[in-house]
Amino acid sequence: MNSRAIKLLAVWALAGFFSAGAIAAKQPAKQPARQPASKIALTAAQIIDKHVEARGGLEAWRKIDTMVWVGHAEGAKAPPPGLPFVLEQKRPNKTRFEIMANDHLSARVFDGSRGWKMRPAQAGKPPDVQPYSEDEVSFAKDGQVIDGPLIDAVAKGVAIKLDDVDELEGRKAYRLYVTLPSGAHRHVWIDAETFLEMKSEREVRSRIGQTLTVSVFYRNYQNVEGLQIPTVIETGTAGGAPMEKLVIEKVALNPPLDARTFAKPSTPIRRHAVSIDTTSPPPAGPSGRPAQ
Repeated sequence: MNSRAIKLLAVWALAGFFSAGAIAAKQPAKQPARQPASKIALTAAQIIDKHVEARGGLEAWRKIDTMVWVGHAEGAKAPPPGLPFVLEQKRPNKTRFEIMANDHLSARVFDGSRGWKMRPAQAGKPPDVQPYSEDEVSFAKDGQVIDGPLIDAVAKGVAIKLDDVDELEGRKAYRLYVTLPSGAHRHVWIDAETFLEMKSEREVRSRIGQTLTVSVFYRNYQNVEGLQIPTVIETGTAGGAPMEKLVIEKVALNPPLDARTFAKPSTPIRRHAVSIDTTSPPPAGPSGRPAQ
């Protein structure tokens, strides 16, 4: 696998919750325009309640213990047709992300307490498997996989405050300040009309120790068995570089995933873990919202 593909794997490791280690240093992101705080009509709790309802409801999400995404990665480093990937997730924070480039498989795996990065084997050698760094372990533990930090926030120990109302991509959006149980925090923007998450933003450290702001946009929500799931996830930093994109083509809810799925990688041969029926999201409407 070439170095570009390896960098892509690091960036897309958790499909929207992105690894800091592969982000290049750029200027801080420009913040969305703010509206006067006096125009805020809802509390943070009310916004979260509406968000949870818009995503399909708390009880429906609580029933999801595992989830699999199948799709491809796009971007300047992954020209068409992109790089195929599979993301397998299990509550509370187990993940396995596999991506193919030039017929070689790479993977990032987290079992809830330990993580590993597998790069393809060189000629005559076994695959290179390295443990997660301390920062990567901390980040993975904060993952809040399956449904993110906003759904069932109280049970997860996530604190949420309302910062302000912004204009984001021409739409009114509530900006929330989210504090995770670890003490890490991020900003999240909720569309004031649909109450779906539009964007999240977090600070990370680059390889050279700089503090950077990584922005993640959630687009093209689709109805998958009653749940609203974004099928396009874009990430990047300021400075004019093209956004990198994950396109989710199929989703599986509650597929069987045993403990071996999240064990230390030991083979470069692609597993057939996703040997279950996946649900293809329905076509999007003209606005990018689910077609009715």
